[in-house]
Amino acid sequence: MTTNIRRKLLGLAGFAALATAGLASAPAIASPADDACAVADPARSEANRTLDEGRMPAAVLDFAGFRRGDVVADYGAGGGYYSELIADVVGPKGRVYAMVPPTGFKAETLGAVAQAHANVLPLVAPYDQMALAPRSVDAIFAHLEYHDLYFVSEKFHHPLLDVDAVLRGWFAAVKPGGMVVIADHVGPAGDPREVVEKFHRIDPARVRADLEKAGFVFVGQTDVLHRSEDQHTANVFDPSVRGKTDRFVLKFRRPA
Repeated sequence: MTTNIRRKLLGLAGFAALATAGLASAPAIASPADDACAVADPARSEANRTLDEGRMPAAVLDFAGFRRGDVVADYGAGGGYYSELIADVVGPKGRVYAMVPPTGFKAETLGAVAQAHANVLPLVAPYDQMALAPRSVDAIFAHLEYHDLYFVSEKFHHPLLDVDAVLRGWFAAVKPGGMVVIADHVGPAGDPREVVEKFHRIDPARVRADLEKAGFVFVGQTDVLHRSEDQHTANVFDPSVRGKTDRFVLKFRRPA
């Protein structure tokens, strides 16, 4: 790991403190052309490019409506697929907090994204200790991660989370008028922990109910990732549906 990456990594102690340094938002919403340019950025890895057909990132980013200068928390950023795209969209005056657990940080993926984009900052903390300072971000983005709020696994170091408490933290962290955008695999109705354990999916109605309970207002959804051939009855890692699942994208606003 390079010295530059080490300097950009934070443990829990600096997590919320650094988040208070969020940069001021600019009023201009990024255009579809800006989103397309982010996808076309030659700095992106070939591995990420191969995922574009199934994920349709330009359309998802257009729906999200991030603005130049925004501070965005990429919750459960993984390898930084969306972190680097959002970094290009919000521009050099914006910032992306790539939130990952210690077991999920990999220097060759998210570390490389942070090294290539000065406005991407990995924030590393266990899932049950992830937190952002009050009113520190303009948006929270969660791509294929929301269902994991209900996931419990000793093997994967994923503790039982108090979902209501997590969302209260999100509500506190988002500035008034700010947004939460969630994309995930469509799952059947039922107990969310049982559904997630079996399928790694979640019912979009559950997500909407959770966010509205936390105080967010539903703004809308896009069906750009809808796949009618997926019957929601297979685990998302099953080869028959992997990378081709039916997905929802929902947007919520924190009241001003």
